[in-house]
Amino acid sequence: MLHSRTRWIVRQTQEDKVQQLSKELNISPLAASLLINRGMDTVDSARYFLLDKDQEFHDPFLMTDMAKAVSRIKEAIEKQEPILIFGDYDADGVTSTSVMMMALRDLGADVQFYIPNRFTEGYGPNIPAFEQAADTGIRLIITVDTGISAVNEAKAAKELGMDLIITDHHEPGHELPEAWAIVHPKHPDSRYPFRELAGVGVAFKLAHALYGEMPDHLLEIAAIGTIADLVSLTGENRLIAKRGIQRLKSTKNTGLKALFKAAGIELPSINEETIGFTIGPRLNAAGRLESADPAVDLLLTNDPYEALAIAEEIEMLNKERQAIVNDIAAQAVKEVETNFPISENSVIVVGKEGWNAGVIGIVASKLVEKFYRPAIVLSYDSDKGLAKGSARSIQGFDLFKNLSECRDILPHFGGHPMAAGMTLSIESVDDLRDRLNTLANEQLTEEDFIPVTSIDGVFHLKDISLSSIEEMQLLAPFGMGNPKPKVMIKEANIAAMRKIGSDQTHIKVTIENDGSSLDGIGFGLGHLHEHISPYSKLSVIGELSINEWNNIKKPQIFLQDMAVNSWQLFDIRSLKRLERLQSVIPEVNTTWIFFNEEHISKFRTYAGESMVKISSEEDAEALKLDGSNIVLADMPPSKEMLAHVFSGKKPARIYAHFYKEDSDYFSTIPTRDHFKWYFALLAKKGSVDIRRHGNDIAKHKGWSRETVDFMSQVFFELDFVKINNGVISLNNTSIKRDLADSRTYQLKQAQYTLESDLLYSSFQQLKDWFDEVMQGAVKLEEAKEEKWT
Repeated sequence: MLHSRTRWIVRQTQEDKVQQLSKELNISPLAASLLINRGMDTVDSARYFLLDKDQEFHDPFLMTDMAKAVSRIKEAIEKQEPILIFGDYDADGVTSTSVMMMALRDLGADVQFYIPNRFTEGYGPNIPAFEQAADTGIRLIITVDTGISAVNEAKAAKELGMDLIITDHHEPGHELPEAWAIVHPKHPDSRYPFRELAGVGVAFKLAHALYGEMPDHLLEIAAIGTIADLVSLTGENRLIAKRGIQRLKSTKNTGLKALFKAAGIELPSINEETIGFTIGPRLNAAGRLESADPAVDLLLTNDPYEALAIAEEIEMLNKERQAIVNDIAAQAVKEVETNFPISENSVIVVGKEGWNAGVIGIVASKLVEKFYRPAIVLSYDSDKGLAKGSARSIQGFDLFKNLSECRDILPHFGGHPMAAGMTLSIESVDDLRDRLNTLANEQLTEEDFIPVTSIDGVFHLKDISLSSIEEMQLLAPFGMGNPKPKVMIKEANIAAMRKIGSDQTHIKVTIENDGSSLDGIGFGLGHLHEHISPYSKLSVIGELSINEWNNIKKPQIFLQDMAVNSWQLFDIRSLKRLERLQSVIPEVNTTWIFFNEEHISKFRTYAGESMVKISSEEDAEALKLDGSNIVLADMPPSKEMLAHVFSGKKPARIYAHFYKEDSDYFSTIPTRDHFKWYFALLAKKGSVDIRRHGNDIAKHKGWSRETVDFMSQVFFELDFVKINNGVISLNNTSIKRDLADSRTYQLKQAQYTLESDLLYSSFQQLKDWFDEVMQGAVKLEEAKEEKWT
């Protein structure tokens, strides 16, 4: 067996609906299944999802307070009142700020932006920043991607004589700020049809309302923030992302073009992964390490020289950010393993003085990936006695809900079910850890701590083609709520398998079934090569793609996990260098079985203490093998003994080595004609000195000397001859007996048969025999005489 690394949860799709969609829309069953799994289970809904040209954005005025916000902003523009856009320092906040700045500049506003410093001010609006704004003559503040928790700050703004318009998408708390207007898709009074907008999506809707028409030129910026913020790419978010990506491929934005050049991005290749893994992290980098202002300046500038300089600065910051993340992540992992082991902690809470508060969210994600526990990573400021934290969660543990249970020690926190940020006193960290662990232990089971992989369906190799994969791309852009499809191929034959890469850390597999085949690449899965027998039935999951090489296109699958659901036989009979055993046999859950005491010392270096000596049928039958890896280190005395070891049992793997110092298989077993000629020679000569003439006889007949000695011993045991000081002569008083009556002949024949069946049989013959033994098809009393068929 080979257990998968994660729990595979396969979505069940009604076959009749698949066939209906496939027929009505003229698409493959693969594409039809993917649509149904995403909730598009009717022809109309599927067509609407695929063909976005007929889709329209929702009326922005359906959002609560939108009309009030637009009226107040237009009044400020008309009176040339200075407006402040108050943003956030992540990619969503940067793009939200940029969208609002672009729209208000277009409309002639006197506008500027302010993004708080992550390290000195922290997340969200703060009273000192508001006081500073009031001192400079600001009378209207518009928050973007922040503000829904700013209850005290809203009161301060009012006291300072400023109007506050909040646009946000984070979870509203039990108390809403007293603002001039709150534009929020999840507002308790909202009638807006789509609730999952990113912060930039809300800013985009406000821009839409201000313009009075769709601001298509802002879609590319809105798409970046939407995808980078990991909101659900369904509904209006999908529309923003899909149309925004198309505009990005021909963008005229000076800053974006400079950023793409610095990052080595080709415009035609831009997709959601480019944004998520390349553009988003770079826009985030500035605010993570220093001020986020350069990221906004980059998106707003029309000066190519300024754009290039800022893009190069951001590129350097991103590389620095990567190095810092790797360093802190290594420290955090050590902290978990040393002081807060996952065996005792259902929620990981770690912190340290000096950890960069700008990257701890990324570190939290890495801890979740490694340990699959909800994780909070904190940066301590001992001078202030405060800890700033970022949290990431796993399926089944709602961070926002559970942190809300700890409000009394969290003066400032906010976020989503899967991610959150917070500030608390360092003295309260242990209390927070204890409370969250108590809550997690009440809500989560052992199974919840096994990572989950959701799979769109089990597909046959014949269903996977270039056309079906191209149809699958119609479902893009992929992301939260519309994940990149993962498929499962079940119980496939392995046509080829090898390690690849300069360090052999990757694997390439070709699987086949019923005449159809598919190539698979598993990055970082090279270590599984030794755990998959080439004759096993392999199940795989992964993402389908098209591989193009030398103008030849072929379907392929990027492997993410593999499993073998039945026991496996590993044929290591030809492995002569014993030191290589350590590289192919697992150390954990492995038992080495020996039948010969003298061989144990030879293998002790490689087998350790997990060795068992079988001396009797009772020993064999008493072995507990279910779920274990079994190494058959040396040859058993008989197949019957081996059958007793495995009868009715279910090992995970069998490693067949069958070490034997001297083989009987390639020595000659004399035929009856051999014995007949030798008997006639003795009858003719009367007697022969075997010590002097044994080699001559062997040479004359082309035999080995061992053959001559063997026949002599058989004749002696059958009482056909007498042997005295090496001289052999016929015994004239002997009676007629069969050769098989000789114990030496029996042993030789048995050893020859045993080696033929175990050492020199084919892989399939050996596996078939083990299968029959485990299933009870081979009766133990018959195992000794059984022959291969």
